[in-house]
Amino acid sequence: MEDDEMNQRKLAVLIDADNTPARIVNGLLAEIAKYGIASVKRIYGDWTNPHLKGWKESLLEYSIIPIQQFGYTVGKNATDSAMIIDAMDLLYTEKFDGFCIVSSDSDFTSLAARIREEGLMVYGFGEVKTPRPFVAACDKFIYTEILREDESSDGSSEPQNRKSTAILKQDTKLVSLLRFAVEDSADDTGWAYLGNVGQNIAKRDPAFDSRNYGKKKLGELIDATDLFVKEERVLNNSPGKLLYYRDKRKRR
Repeated sequence: MEDDEMNQRKLAVLIDADNTPARIVNGLLAEIAKYGIASVKRIYGDWTNPHLKGWKESLLEYSIIPIQQFGYTVGKNATDSAMIIDAMDLLYTEKFDGFCIVSSDSDFTSLAARIREEGLMVYGFGEVKTPRPFVAACDKFIYTEILREDESSDGSSEPQNRKSTAILKQDTKLVSLLRFAVEDSADDTGWAYLGNVGQNIAKRDPAFDSRNYGKKKLGELIDATDLFVKEERVLNNSPGKLLYYRDKRKRR
């Protein structure tokens, strides 16, 4: 899908205040803006509870609608139920192209799967502790830790969790993911276009994000591993350079 078309997607943003820290709100909405327009922004919780004070201060500034949900029974999360009911109501309006579910709770796994069955995109946002089933049920999952880290101590927008080449090479899961993605995307000569590599990775792992490794872009992460050869190509109908990669283990 073209970037212009993606930016016009109408998204429903549903936030579980009980499982989401208020300090990510700026980074969260900036990230959501990459995928479309937040046509609906609702946040759920018991607003009589003092621990939601941080969110209260952000609601007006970011035009997020608070939905009150009392905790009627100890040990039962009424907030989750309210979010799921609202999500289904919004789904049936057929006015949206996708949903953003902001929570680290596995209770939303079935909801994400149900929305995807209707052909809509599901973007999940939660902490690294989020159970894998919920992560896998989303088209893309963004760990909220990187949204807090977008602003470094010196005011720059560089991710703080930078990792050295040696550390990246020791990450067997990352190395396997990159090598398989490049191999599956490669042409007969062994070269793989970066855009195709990124699409392949997204299909294999919804939670993959180069920022989790301290790199803003996928190309920067691949370069940092020092496991691939890079080639820049210029096509007649392309305004910029296209990046291609080949596994160093492959002979020319």
